[in-house]
Amino acid sequence: MLLKDKVVIVSGIGPGLGVKLAVEAAREGARGVVAVARSAGNLDDAEQRVRALGTKCAVLKVPTDITDPAQCKRAAARAVAEFGRIDGLVNSAYFHGKFESVVEPDLAEWQEVYRTNVIGSMQMTLAVVPQMKSQGGGAVVMVNTMATLKPYPGEAGYAASKGALLSAAKYLAIELGPHNIRVNTSRPGWMWGYTVEGAIRMMAEAQGRTEQQVKDEIASTKALKRIVTDDECAQATLFLVSDYASSITGAILDCNGGEVMPA
Repeated sequence: MLLKDKVVIVSGIGPGLGVKLAVEAAREGARGVVAVARSAGNLDDAEQRVRALGTKCAVLKVPTDITDPAQCKRAAARAVAEFGRIDGLVNSAYFHGKFESVVEPDLAEWQEVYRTNVIGSMQMTLAVVPQMKSQGGGAVVMVNTMATLKPYPGEAGYAASKGALLSAAKYLAIELGPHNIRVNTSRPGWMWGYTVEGAIRMMAEAQGRTEQQVKDEIASTKALKRIVTDDECAQATLFLVSDYASSITGAILDCNGGEVMPA
């Protein structure tokens, strides 16, 4: 089991990748999953899905808005009070913002996107650092996006914020490395699951095509010739938390089925 007896915080628990990260952490032997999100309903859903596995993994639900530093600190403190340590943090929380032209942007919306994706992720990370230092190490993973490499129309603000987060992760890796705290990035693309299923339905309707035609076109751009699932991306992301990745920091793990292959 990749995460045997580890305590992992997952921010951004939702119906897509977020809840899958919580479920896969439990499946991989985590002793505790700290589920962090603004929606109590999403936290309850995560708890139910983890319990359905029949593992011994405990779930601590902490309603948290990561744009508030005090709430981030409270989530970390509750994790320590409940489990005594924090082995991993996966920053999955994000705000996409509008799909819009980059030459006619709503820059006030960009500020909100940055406030969650960059500042919020940094605040959540800094909240766990003192505990990780005191226990001798830990692992942080920033969930990023393929849109930083392959631009999609309308996603400039979102992609720009994730580009900033990518840079922040590298600097964190350098400064936290001496404390045995690893900071890495997972970079998914299209993930078959709740969010993409909905997007493909809308695209098919707008384009006058079938959902299968849209899905096949997206799959054709990938080396694997299929859209990888959010379960698979969750598993790849959690590998970076595991001891099997103990030599890895400041790295980017692309889990997009081979749609992009950086040099």
